[in-house]
Amino acid sequence: MTRIKWNLWHGNAIRAIEHCDDLDFHLTDHLEDAAQKKKYDKIKPFQTYVTDFDKYIANNQNFIVNYAERYNYGEVISTSFVESTVNYVISKRFSKKQSMQWTKKGAHLLLQVRTKVLNNEWEDIFRKMYPDFRQIKSVKDPDIIQEAA
Repeated sequence: MTRIKWNLWHGNAIRAIEHCDDLDFHLTDHLEDAAQKKKYDKIKPFQTYVTDFDKYIANNQNFIVNYAERYNYGEVISTSFVESTVNYVISKRFSKKQSMQWTKKGAHLLLQVRTKVLNNEWEDIFRKMYPDFRQIKSVKDPDIIQEAA
């Protein structure tokens, strides 16, 4: 696991996949040994996680960032700003306190609208679709926009 982590940190998805495959091979060997299988009863679930992780890396290898290189150049290596934005966009409409259920399509469409409102772009888009709709005073104050969203 340490090798997998090291290779992912350094942006080397191919080597990380190879190490996942090696680990999967060794776990299969343990599963074939009855004594090992009995002693380590969590091998099969762990192997499932390794296989899923291997698939995830393979499917996303073009997007894996070389964090070591970024770190060496003093660049940002955190995704907290992205997580914060996501939490902000979805917090009101999708919080657990709301007793609503959303289809994937409905949630996707609502998030598109919410993002346009937060970016103060919704009225322009709405007016293009419905040009004869009554005119209202444009709101530029971010606090009012945030409260409405």
